[in-house]
Amino acid sequence: MGAANVWIDGQWRAADSELTFRAENPATGEAIPGDFPVSKWPDCDLALSAATKAAVELRNIAPEGIADFLEAYAAGIESSAEPIVASAHEETGLPTSPRLRDVELPRTTNQLRQAAAAAREESWRRATLDLGKNIRSCYAPIGPAVVFGPNNFPFAFNGVSGGDFAAAIAAGNPVIAKAHPLHPNTTRLLAKQASKALAESGLPEATVQLIYHLSNEDGLKLVSDARVGAIGFTGSRAAGLGLKRAADAAGRLIFAEMSSINPVVFLPGALAEAEEKLAGELVDSCLAGAGQFCTSPNLVLLWEGAPAESFLARVASGLSQRAPQPLLSAAGLRQLAAGVNYLIGEGAELVTGGVVCQGAGYRYANTLLRLNAKQFLAHLNELQREVFGNATMAVTVAKVGELEALLELLEGNLTGAIYSSVTGADDHLYAILEPLLRRKVGRLLNDKMPTGVAVSPAMHHGGPFPATSQPGFTSVGIPASLTRFAVLECYDGVRQGRLPAVLRDTIANPNTWRSIDGKWVQG
Repeated sequence: MGAANVWIDGQWRAADSELTFRAENPATGEAIPGDFPVSKWPDCDLALSAATKAAVELRNIAPEGIADFLEAYAAGIESSAEPIVASAHEETGLPTSPRLRDVELPRTTNQLRQAAAAAREESWRRATLDLGKNIRSCYAPIGPAVVFGPNNFPFAFNGVSGGDFAAAIAAGNPVIAKAHPLHPNTTRLLAKQASKALAESGLPEATVQLIYHLSNEDGLKLVSDARVGAIGFTGSRAAGLGLKRAADAAGRLIFAEMSSINPVVFLPGALAEAEEKLAGELVDSCLAGAGQFCTSPNLVLLWEGAPAESFLARVASGLSQRAPQPLLSAAGLRQLAAGVNYLIGEGAELVTGGVVCQGAGYRYANTLLRLNAKQFLAHLNELQREVFGNATMAVTVAKVGELEALLELLEGNLTGAIYSSVTGADDHLYAILEPLLRRKVGRLLNDKMPTGVAVSPAMHHGGPFPATSQPGFTSVGIPASLTRFAVLECYDGVRQGRLPAVLRDTIANPNTWRSIDGKWVQG
């Protein structure tokens, strides 16, 4: 039996490929039967040409048609949940319940339905009408989107079902999905449901296309192609920066989520009030998904002294008592081990863990490192290295000035959290530290861990470089996430019948801004 077919221009066809690969079960380390192709450039070229044609057709389809597809797709995923979840469990080692079936799959269908609602109500288009000057503008689809899915969320960030996908489709763009090679069969099963939903809704056949894997050279060529409107990427800093350089050189927009150590600050009053509780929260957050969340707390900041020592002892004990969960791949295990060793080489002290677990599968001992602020500041660039997995590093500070200096020199991050006393005992410190941390993170948290990323219109899942390539945009939070895949279009003196429907005088939309007699009103 040959390799799985790619999905290009409405057809499941044999890939133009000479190489194949297999996924592995990270819990056992064994290859999973079933070959998947590494496509050559002609597959990309065909997909780009088909997407270019589909982009033109989609501009003439009412928002309801796009919304119908997204809702039908969500329903199809739910109707086939069992085989999709079983495949994801086998390919990622993530627990079937609650993680995959009860949390991530409902999150995925929820964001598809939220994207459908956004397509219908069109607030993302920000229609603006200056009636006096007869000048109108709105956001419109940017054209074919290429979406690279990550390794750690086989549903919610998958290239063919996740947040980037949902946003690009809701904004009226076709998507070429690049599957992650760690879960190709899961992606294939999702794409099968997308193909059925396309047939039901009547959208162009090339609205969604799927390629499993590419050479690095062809991946760079793909994001550089003039037919591409925008790129969504979630993954490592090295891969993201490589794609960003290629896209930037070609003038293509790329929205890349790449790297974050997510600092968590524990102020003295907070530890005094709830040391045991907070230690438990930190351990839970560090080990969620075997630490393979982009919002995992990799940097813990607290005042040196007896309370910190007691707290860190609890954290070390909690980590050592929990059984290590499978990492996503052999490469992930190697990178985690190398990252921990690198940090130790730069002066961090190993408190617990720090070894590869023996036996089947890819597991690493739950790890805590520590050092003080002077050591951290002396090797600032090196010690901000993201270590992706079940390891975290604590830094103790002797005085507020050390923490101020540290926060001022941090790289950009997705999140930052501050735990403080409920009595107000830490308010003076919070007032000093919050403005420094606020500038370094996309999402600031108080008294909670950063690992949960709610699918909410108010959510910002982004941040300053190198957390992302574009700090003004979010990959989670609809409708804001749609504008990454949009272009602003202006119409000056254009006749009513030639305008997009959302810009016509006769269209009543509560999300439209109109200038009437020099005053701007909404509706």
